[in-house]
Amino acid sequence: MASLSRGHLVHVGIGSNVEREHNIRSGVAALRAHFGDVALSTVYESAAVGFDGEPFYNLVAHFETDSEIDLLGVTLRQIEDAHQRDRSLPSFGPRTLDIDLLLFDDVVLKQGKLQLPRDEIEKQAFVLRPLAELSGTLIHPANGKSFREMWQQFDQASQALTPVAFDW
Repeated sequence: MASLSRGHLVHVGIGSNVEREHNIRSGVAALRAHFGDVALSTVYESAAVGFDGEPFYNLVAHFETDSEIDLLGVTLRQIEDAHQRDRSLPSFGPRTLDIDLLLFDDVVLKQGKLQLPRDEIEKQAFVLRPLAELSGTLIHPANGKSFREMWQQFDQASQALTPVAFDW
């Protein structure tokens, strides 16, 4: 008897500071079109990091996929490109849509620019808070702590986040 595969559990960070409400909605719709059921955290507003710019809307989403990491990365880049993501800009700059692969099951990997789990999880409130909200009991595959525990230990006063009422 064949076993049923549930696929890979994927967490992505989503952000925008250019036409942010439109691009967040459209980006989530594109993820749902590709992957089906997509669970979402609260949307948070945060200051731009690494450059002077308009504030960002950020959230975390998780979904299941049968795609392997490389193919998933291609799909996420295609969604960004469909939202006029300009890859010629500096790495810290305005974004129409940014979709970062944060977690892929419990894979720990450093391959070129790809790092799993993504290091921003431990450094940026706009990643850790929504991740802790969405999957708080999940364990960080590299440090062994739950995301809820990591958020409780994070210097929350160091990075302001404002929840945004977002009507999906």
